[in-house]
Amino acid sequence: LGRAGGLPGAPSRGLSALATPPPARPGWRPIRKILAANRGEIAIRIFRAATELDIKTVAIFSKEDFGSLHRYKADESFLIGTGRSPVGAYLAAEEIVELAVKQNVDAIHPGYGFLSENTKFVSLCEQAGIAFVGPPSKVIQRFGDKTEARALAGEYNVPVVPGTEFAVTTVDDAKKFCADCGFPVIIKAAFGGGGRGMRVVRSADELEENFLRA
Repeated sequence: LGRAGGLPGAPSRGLSALATPPPARPGWRPIRKILAANRGEIAIRIFRAATELDIKTVAIFSKEDFGSLHRYKADESFLIGTGRSPVGAYLAAEEIVELAVKQNVDAIHPGYGFLSENTKFVSLCEQAGIAFVGPPSKVIQRFGDKTEARALAGEYNVPVVPGTEFAVTTVDDAKKFCADCGFPVIIKAAFGGGGRGMRVVRSADELEENFLRA
């Protein structure tokens, strides 16, 4: 049991417990409105978390997603990517950032996939003064190149599996590495391929075909 008046020094009941705090540092602005640059369940989860934090939400949708549930779970929703493919609409980086600026959005959450690892998109957010929920563009740029990311891990003594110290561009270079290290090996596209740019090679006769496919 406690006193009806609450604890000494406790905030007034008239002040919302979810009131947006002041900026953490000079020049920063609090997030009062967030746009999810994604669709479906991913966007819905972003909206749910934002709503719990008393943050207004903005959805984007392609013309094919006109009836998609995520559109109706946000406080506001806007059609994007007219004339683009269903996927291409969610990759319209300039249009999404322009919309965010026009609607006074404070932050953009990319979810995963689509523009979540797109250096250009993150740079556009930074230039527009919109917070990107994720790493800064210089970090994404470095980690987008898996060879560069591997070198960065080495600089900070992060353990990595044995592998080439540079991007392998020919089958002959791949054969030489395999001759030195043995099988099995994994061939991975330096800039990624959504899981499709990674191939497991268990013997020399599988190497060339998988190298070209990766």
